[in-house]
Amino acid sequence: MGSPVVLGIESSCDETGAGLVRDGRLLGEAVASSMEAHARFGGVVPEIAARAHVHALRPVVRRALDGAGLRLSDVGAVAVTTGPGLSGALQVGLAGAKGIAYGLGVPLYGVHHLAGHVAADTLEHGPLPDPCVVLIVSGGHTSLVLVRDLARDPLVHLGDTLDDAAGECFDKVARAFGLPYPGGPAVDRAARGGDPRAVAFPRPLPGSYDFSFSGLKTAAARWAESHAGRELPVADGAASLQEAVADVLTRKAVAACTEYGVGTLVVVGGVAANSRVRALAGERCRAAGVRLRVPPPRLCTDNGAMIAAVGDLLVRAGAAPAPPDMSIDPSAPLEYAVLHPGLAVAA
Repeated sequence: MGSPVVLGIESSCDETGAGLVRDGRLLGEAVASSMEAHARFGGVVPEIAARAHVHALRPVVRRALDGAGLRLSDVGAVAVTTGPGLSGALQVGLAGAKGIAYGLGVPLYGVHHLAGHVAADTLEHGPLPDPCVVLIVSGGHTSLVLVRDLARDPLVHLGDTLDDAAGECFDKVARAFGLPYPGGPAVDRAARGGDPRAVAFPRPLPGSYDFSFSGLKTAAARWAESHAGRELPVADGAASLQEAVADVLTRKAVAACTEYGVGTLVVVGGVAANSRVRALAGERCRAAGVRLRVPPPRLCTDNGAMIAAVGDLLVRAGAAPAPPDMSIDPSAPLEYAVLHPGLAVAA
């Protein structure tokens, strides 16, 4: 008899996700997004997101089960994002996960959202090599970490964002360029017709594994302002911005692999769906003799499958389930994949 089916629930921001994983294999998933409701505000509105999760959670879980050909009674464990994220949004997901887990009498696990992004790659490419360097790039986070056993070991931070994350930079500059929200996909589309060498945008913190995109954001906004009264060459600006971000991310990530003698780089998170980040990472990894793993775009953005993947790893590692009073941690630091007391796993 194999491991139990793990239901994963994700509600940290504006996507309501549910996924079902067993023994490292994705059985079914579904996602509902409230992005359109936020677009006119130029960013996510926490109260709107929380209300959308309330309406979407049950239908999303049902769609994931139907897609897998399973019933709720087939679920043997539940994993849920408990941080970081928007407080109200996280509360909705946790309440739903507790109701399902306690109703079924199965264990519940609290999962770190960013560890979910790391685990998403296992659903496409199998177990993570021990060790590997992981570049996590999303709307609110940019981190470079050394990963050994994701379910058991702490993640070692090599570098983190000091201010704006890469995705945040894309969102804010897109607004200055007159592009729609969300900014990342809009910049990627606009960049296709532009020259990435047209504007000499800065490459922040060249001698460090930390990241800082605030200065780049400001430089791009100032460049847009300098065209006041004239037509803004948006394609060139977008291509140059995208090149600067991709250059910084991939240069540091590959350098870390070389310095630490690690043969595999994994790039995850919403910005990992960016076409230039993927292409430049591939070029530089090939040149350095490093294997590159990037999940397909559908697993880069927030989803329940990635949370189920962490839960599946925790179950198979013998991790202790969450206590009944488990709560959320909206600003949880990334230390372990599991986000509740009881880190001990079976020997």
